[in-house]
Amino acid sequence: MAIKAIIVDDELGARESLSKMLEKNCKQIEVIAKADSMKTAYDSISALQPDLVFLDIEMPNGNAFDLLEKFKQINFNIIFTTAYDHYAIKAIKFSAVDYLLKPIDPEELVHAVERLENKLGQKTELDKQFKTLLSNVRPENKLKKVGIPDGDGLVFINLSDIIRCDSDGNYTYFILTSGKKIIASRTLGEYEQLFSDDNFFRVHRSHLINLEHVKKYIKGEGGYVIMSDNSQVEVSRRNKNDFLEKLSHL
Repeated sequence: MAIKAIIVDDELGARESLSKMLEKNCKQIEVIAKADSMKTAYDSISALQPDLVFLDIEMPNGNAFDLLEKFKQINFNIIFTTAYDHYAIKAIKFSAVDYLLKPIDPEELVHAVERLENKLGQKTELDKQFKTLLSNVRPENKLKKVGIPDGDGLVFINLSDIIRCDSDGNYTYFILTSGKKIIASRTLGEYEQLFSDDNFFRVHRSHLINLEHVKKYIKGEGGYVIMSDNSQVEVSRRNKNDFLEKLSHL
């Protein structure tokens, strides 16, 4: 079954290049329209109801997020495209949305389309996913959410509700303030990188903690911390000094 797609980019060369790349490498994608502005993009998406939109972040008279806010409901998948490491990439990663850096690499494009095909069989609530993205991308919004891939789709949780993340091989357990545990199909290292600017610290190779939930630090060779749920988390000797330095600046 073909995946109906619309390409949105204000540069003619970029639209044509991506279209040819898809035709050559991703036969399952059927490009049903190309748009060069916010208005033509909105009209095409509304009229044609695509499965997927390749959406350039920066456009004349606005950006991709301004366009998305025009839709009452977002019921199409999106792969963002951008020519540089855009300020919104972090928010895009938080919302578990795919993106491609220009110039687009054919191999990266194929992988992105494969990820989309896997996603089509899951129960991801697209509208919720992209509303989370729009919320995260606005600098005035302080309540950041993250989309956690749990095998069936995505679970959206407030960053402030995460007490800690525990490693289990290629999986990560999220321990929440509600007492609930969520298992994510990504490594702890990926979340360490993603949360690097958000008061999280990897105190041990198996533990990434939310510093906002630290109640007490107990001294020792490495020592350990007591979290807001009264759980005890070991601090490795190697990470102890960096951890104490980070705590002193909270």
